[in-house]
Formats: sequence, structure tokens, C-alpha cells
Amino acid sequence: MNSNRTWVLIADGGHASVFETQGSDADLAPVQEMTFSADLPANREILTDRPGRSFESQGRARHAKENPSDPHRELKRAFAKKLGAALNEKLAEKRFDRLVIVAPPSTLGDLRKTLPKSTLSKVTAELAQDLVKTPRSELAEKLKDVLKRQGLA
Repeated sequence: MNSNRTWVLIADGGHASVFETQGSDADLAPVQEMTFSADLPANREILTDRPGRSFESQGRARHAKENPSDPHRELKRAFAKKLGAALNEKLAEKRFDRLVIVAPPSTLGDLRKTLPKSTLSKVTAELAQDLVKTPRSELAEKLKDVLKRQGLA
């Protein structure tokens, strides 16, 4: 196995792609089976009912109950968990040696929480940016500094 096999995960809360690079002159090549997408409906589509109401413990006042969590955010956390499981599976197959994660700060935090320790130990760099919609032809330029620090550019 090539010890310079680095995967670059580019993700946000609902989309993710993994690219591979194997050396200083190598281009970012997409890993075919590692493209993910999640259906993230808006909160208004998830929460169709109005929140319930409760009575004040003393007196006659009534108050609307708050939803305990943001369902849209929970879907994004579940997506991060799915990504973590897929990456851990590929690590067990020894498909990569190093992992670079590029994601917005909230997704980056979700991934840190859900990635198993064995996969986290392979993370050599993180970049808190949303590059999911960046054309593939521009990715290498945007990641030049990160890959250079890894000895890959």
C-alpha cells in the first residue's frame, strides 16, 4: 500500500465528496463510492404542527412549548455520523493513510464528535471552509496551502 495515500473529505451538512491524492504531483481524484448526499428539508416542512401549550404553575397564564431541538440540525448530525461510519469502514479496508477534512465549522465539529478514534488519528489537517460547491478544477488551488503543509503539493 502506498504510504502517501491521502483522502480529502469535502463536506457540509448535507453533501460530501472524498478525493484522493498520492503524492506531490498528483491531482485530486474523486473516490467513486465516497460521494454522499442527504435530504435536508426545511424546518417548516419537518415541523408542520404548532407547538403545544402549557399552563403556568400558578395563575391562569398559558405558554407555548419550545421544541427541544432543531430537527434540521439533528439531520445534519445524523449525516455526519453516516460519514464517520463510511470513513471508518474504508480505514479498516486500509484505503487511506491520512485524512484532510474541509468543512464549515459546525459540520467540522459534528464530524469530530462522530468519527471513531481510529479515524480521528488519521486526520492530519482540518480546514473550516465550505468548498462543497467549488468546481473540481478550482479545488487544488483552494487547497494548495493545506496540501503543501502535508507535503503533497
